[in-house]
Amino acid sequence: MRTKITGPLVRLSAGEATIAVGAFEYEVFIPEFVRRQLQSKIGEEVSLKTIEYIEGNPQKGRLTPRMIGFANDVEREFFDAICSVDGVGVKKALRAIVRPVREVATAIEEQDVKQLSALPGIGPAVAERIVAKLRRKMAKFALMIERDFPDDKSTDGDILTEAYEALLSLGHSTADARLKIETVAESGKKFKSIEDLLAEVYRQQK
Repeated sequence: MRTKITGPLVRLSAGEATIAVGAFEYEVFIPEFVRRQLQSKIGEEVSLKTIEYIEGNPQKGRLTPRMIGFANDVEREFFDAICSVDGVGVKKALRAIVRPVREVATAIEEQDVKQLSALPGIGPAVAERIVAKLRRKMAKFALMIERDFPDDKSTDGDILTEAYEALLSLGHSTADARLKIETVAESGKKFKSIEDLLAEVYRQQK
């Protein structure tokens, strides 16, 4: 079982990171809180702690191996704990954990069912089960130091990522595409679409 993957971060989208390792590219599923940590590192070498699982129905004959990535062992341990709750599982946990580990762990430790129920796909019944199983086991995670990563501007982040990928597809090098995107991002302008952002890139290079 692979427990770590290291290589340049080639692409990043909601729920997935693509990492190059030698001649191969690996698709790694990531929760939202991990995506936020990676959104400024496209083109850089990153290391993710991983867990593997098999997706699919054996009765239908199609099983696909999948990897999920985390910034460190503590985040991976927390994810495993959430997945151990009846009615959660890997897919639901991936979709649900959109807040930093510390915030979710604190909500569990304080039995804040209302806050847990607000997580995507986690209703009151599942939130109650999470609290019942994991309460008094979350102090370790609730004490995590908040990571210094960019503010949660998921829409802007997605547009920047898509624009970066578009420049790569147009033949720009990784370094050139990164420079162009970073220059536009530093301007502080807001963009409603990838087309608007690319228009600004074009305007700046004239």
